[in-house]
Amino acid sequence: MIEIRVQSLGVDQASKGHVVILQEVGGDRMLPIWIGPTEASAIGMELAGLKPTRPMTHDLAASLIRSLGGSVQRVIISKVQDNTYFAELVIQRGSELFSIDARPSDSIAIALRTQARLFTNDDLLAANAIEVEPADKASESVEETRQQMTAEQLQEYLRKLKPEDLGRFNP
Repeated sequence: MIEIRVQSLGVDQASKGHVVILQEVGGDRMLPIWIGPTEASAIGMELAGLKPTRPMTHDLAASLIRSLGGSVQRVIISKVQDNTYFAELVIQRGSELFSIDARPSDSIAIALRTQARLFTNDDLLAANAIEVEPADKASESVEETRQQMTAEQLQEYLRKLKPEDLGRFNP
């Protein structure tokens, strides 16, 4: 298994779809996954450290897992089939491990809320990854961006992000 992390979040200007870019930890390969606007918002809010006044769906899911005595051990982006990515949410409760089929976007949003690690397999990463030149100012990691910007500035940054800011890929 290859550990990955959320590198950035943006909008593909061609399709107007939201894209989460996952990067292998300690490597240059990146995996773009197109996601829905609700999940993009949930991921973006968590990355920006914004907490809603009432729990959103992914906050509720994380709370339910904890309240039932479980913990999210890891998320595995496991395969792509007919241009649809699949993920597994691996939850431990006591000595039992549960693997739950889930959308990658939901799994990522929950993983961020529970500090769970993200993984994929080498075959999936090799077949679907994009390689990116060394990062410049336009494609900083979300962590670097978050440390330098207020929540409003981050939202504006994400709104203006263009596909070329994320590296070379074909939507």
